[in-house]
Amino acid sequence: MGADQNTNWRLAAASVLEWWQDAGVDMLVGDDPFDWLGGEEPVALASSPPAQPRGAPLDPPVTATLPATLEELLAWRIGTAAPEAGWGVPLVTASGPATADLMILIDCPERDSTDSLLGGMAGRLFDRMLAAIGRSRDDVHLASVCAARPAAGRMPRDLEQRLGEIARHHVALAAPKRLLVMGDAASRAILAANVMEARGRLHALNHRVSQTTEVVASFHPRMLLERPALKADAWRDLQLLKRGLE
Repeated sequence: MGADQNTNWRLAAASVLEWWQDAGVDMLVGDDPFDWLGGEEPVALASSPPAQPRGAPLDPPVTATLPATLEELLAWRIGTAAPEAGWGVPLVTASGPATADLMILIDCPERDSTDSLLGGMAGRLFDRMLAAIGRSRDDVHLASVCAARPAAGRMPRDLEQRLGEIARHHVALAAPKRLLVMGDAASRAILAANVMEARGRLHALNHRVSQTTEVVASFHPRMLLERPALKADAWRDLQLLKRGLE
């Protein structure tokens, strides 16, 4: 009984710590003393931008210029200037023809795959999903939001906006007829919504003059392995994706 209670306490503590991390708490105490009994002082915001009138368009964020061609972007994504270059793990590039009518975007490489996207059990399920709609890796352009697998296996919060911008630029350069985003990270990067909010309908992504890519959101094969009951919904997503490509 005592051992079971200790185990439960450890699991509960780990769960609380993970929740705190997601909420942005990164320290237990501060370095500077604080008078908890005194009155609260107003916080001055340094270099606060002036408030814009209601309804006024927001200024676009200033970001570094991205490569102008798909070939240059693919080389840049696995070079020293990539946002993930300092993670100390291999960077994995996109695969498949650049001119494919179908592009697929996932979150990051699998834990057991350092030289290609979607390896291991998730990759084998992915191959079967493609075969079910008459496609294969040879005729789709497969890319990821992260060029490397994050240490925690999830998209770093501080890089999510930048990596999303890069992913949208990648789609614009590839200009596929349809795009399948698999998993929440890929769906948020392109559609600013999780899979459960975005799936079940086509989304129009306008990225060039007179150029539109239709987007379908579905579950990552990794999720389907964990929750097989979702495969029926994933099959409906694949059918929606297939219509219009034939």
